[in-house]
Amino acid sequence: MYQAKRRTAILITNVILIAVLTYIVINLIPAIKINRRPYSIAFTCGTVGIVFCVMTILSRTLARLVTEKVAEQSFERGETLILHDFIEKLKFCYSYDEFYQIIAEVLEIEGDCSCLYIDQEKEYILYNSPSSLTTSPEVTDKIRRNYGNKKQDGIYFLGANYGVVTNPKQSRGFFMINSGHQFFIFCRYTKLFDSYIYNTLYEEFSRFQSRVTTISDLTEISSLSKEWNQLAETQRSFLPPVMPVISKLSVAAYYRPLVNVSGDYYTVLPISETKTLLMLGDVSGKGLAAALVMGLVMNTVKNLENKENLAGVIQAVDKAIKGMKLQDKYTVVFIGIVDTEKMTIRYVNASMSDPLIITKSPNGYKIKPLTSNCSLVGIIDLPEIEVAEQRLFRGDVILMASDGVSEVMDDKGVELGTTKLYQETIKASAAKTPNQFINDVVELVLSYSGGKKLRDDLTMMVAKVER
Repeated sequence: MYQAKRRTAILITNVILIAVLTYIVINLIPAIKINRRPYSIAFTCGTVGIVFCVMTILSRTLARLVTEKVAEQSFERGETLILHDFIEKLKFCYSYDEFYQIIAEVLEIEGDCSCLYIDQEKEYILYNSPSSLTTSPEVTDKIRRNYGNKKQDGIYFLGANYGVVTNPKQSRGFFMINSGHQFFIFCRYTKLFDSYIYNTLYEEFSRFQSRVTTISDLTEISSLSKEWNQLAETQRSFLPPVMPVISKLSVAAYYRPLVNVSGDYYTVLPISETKTLLMLGDVSGKGLAAALVMGLVMNTVKNLENKENLAGVIQAVDKAIKGMKLQDKYTVVFIGIVDTEKMTIRYVNASMSDPLIITKSPNGYKIKPLTSNCSLVGIIDLPEIEVAEQRLFRGDVILMASDGVSEVMDDKGVELGTTKLYQETIKASAAKTPNQFINDVVELVLSYSGGKKLRDDLTMMVAKVER
């Protein structure tokens, strides 16, 4: 009806304007002849052209005004006004609660309609009007059987027996499907709605579905972000907030997780005035599971009474991880005890690739690796654990780092740990304080990666035997 009225109004408007233009042109030429002025053909054509342009502008303006008037009469009067009001309020809906409210206020109270809103994928009724129609198990079962598997988005019209009909004038309701949701509107006077309103209604319903989905996702992300931030804060609480003051041994650490939570960990635990336990490790994988294993390892070591028994410490960690039954979770770890009285470090290196001692020699600093002497912890049966020992000298630097340091790559895919540049940097930094040493290595890692985003957590701990 609206389209027919619109076309008729525009046609009548154009006919009137053409008639006025024709009248002006017909009377313009005789007027020129009567005045007998020397008007040229160009002037006459130009005048007619100007008049035509003015009339065209007037025609379009008038057509727009007429269209708006017809729309107002069609949409804002009579039965169609109900759907028009619903559409206008739907534009400002940002939640399901607001959606249910305008259903009640407009469609149910003002329009005497019954509504049913269904999550199609979950086969769950999100909203139904408090009427005998939409609360009837027979009706809802029939709808579920008829339209439960209908996946195609669009708008459909319902006949007397809840079947689909093609002619809106023969319908007693309609329903829309969008984003896995069905919205049924049962109305006895559906045939009185102007058919043009349905497309507008469906478009606005689609926008609402998109808004709600987006807002729901953002809310979930925000909630998860808060939980992850809390988890990250909890995880950081396991790490030493400051390094303890230790006689004849200075220690510094650096921790930079790739994401909020990390599987990297480290700790410094004074055992006596001359003995200090140093530990740095990396749990396989990322995320929540890695963070849980990390916390478990830290608590296990912290709560052991006999920390000097390094083999016993590794066995306790292995048993704790296996007790979680996470299948693919394990840790690599370096754990050592520095004795500043005997000037030794006793250690177990469970598959950590980077522990080093940088020591001064007559020909400059040289590097002594603390090689692996134990397999992965927490996933396979451990053989007998051997504890190794290395001699220490005043000024020696012990470097422990996760593989995020040595495995960072340049543009050619060459890992930093294999380069002469890495060895020269740590040798040149060995005379500095542990904090300065770490700063030099971090700067090297970031510059070597060429400014690209790092692919792994970055964790280091440096201990220096004071002279």
